[in-house]
Amino acid sequence: MKVYAVGGWVRDRLLGRTDGERDRDWVVVGATPEEMIAAGFKPVGKDFPVFLHPQTHEEYALARTERKTAPGYKGFVFHAAPAIAMDEDGAVIDPFGGRRDLEAKVLRHVGPSFVEDPVRILRVARFAARFHDFTIAPETRALMRAMVDGGEADALVPERVWQELARGLMEAKPSRMIEALQECGLLARLYPELADLASAAPALDRAADRGLALPARFAILASACRTPAKLAELLAKLPVDGESASLARLLVELRTALPAARDADAQLAVLERADALRRPERFELLLQAVETLDAVNLDALRRALRAAAAVDAGAIAARHAPDTAAIATAVRRARVEAIAAASR
Repeated sequence: MKVYAVGGWVRDRLLGRTDGERDRDWVVVGATPEEMIAAGFKPVGKDFPVFLHPQTHEEYALARTERKTAPGYKGFVFHAAPAIAMDEDGAVIDPFGGRRDLEAKVLRHVGPSFVEDPVRILRVARFAARFHDFTIAPETRALMRAMVDGGEADALVPERVWQELARGLMEAKPSRMIEALQECGLLARLYPELADLASAAPALDRAADRGLALPARFAILASACRTPAKLAELLAKLPVDGESASLARLLVELRTALPAARDADAQLAVLERADALRRPERFELLLQAVETLDAVNLDALRRALRAAAAVDAGAIAARHAPDTAAIATAVRRARVEAIAAASR
């Protein structure tokens, strides 16, 4: 039995990167599933010969590739095939010339099996965002477009799409992922709601430079929907996490209202619409997203939130109890006065 490191760990090692360590995968040659189990490895999944190491919990796969025999994700049979790998002594096995492409900074598919899984379109786009000084090989671009045009990408599972998009949004140059997905036609085919990316795409790179969190980056991407109705259509198809979806809704709704809120009354109204007093962390993400998208400064709203939050609503309620209408009016008046005072 021989064990080889494969995939992203080998690629990053050859590039001199160390952040691939946590993504290390292994291929085992010369062992049967029964021998793996006898050695203490835990099998995972029903269809793939993949096992978890008993101590490190890293994945060890018996050498194989999947070959599609029918549409969708269930029509596969399995065959052995070569792959770039590194053995335990550090020797590299490179059957497809991967080292040459790494040196030339080219992202290239390595064979006809690329067409068998449309997730690979998303991975190429994500890698373009991560390795932003690389180019996608022309033949790979053409194959991605052919897969989309031929309907192969229609079999994509929404959860897998979001997983790849989320990872790509957190890379150094997310705009390159967007560019690749636009060029091959995937975004237009699956998510036509993202129709206006002219400002969102470059803003994503600024978001990466500023280290913004995923919800803020997705909200910037979702700004391409322009209207709440279009955003709702997108979210119905893409299983975005709750925080990202919530922030996107706020940005699309309040994008123009935030910088336009200049007096105390308008600023408090915006704080109330964004539920900022109860969700100040989310409001800060919203401000960061809009500032990055539209090159505006929203510090006035940060000061307004601090001033409004400092109002002792409990003391005011005690003075006006039990008249709930009077309490609400008095609290709001006190907050407006505090915001106005803070802006002087």
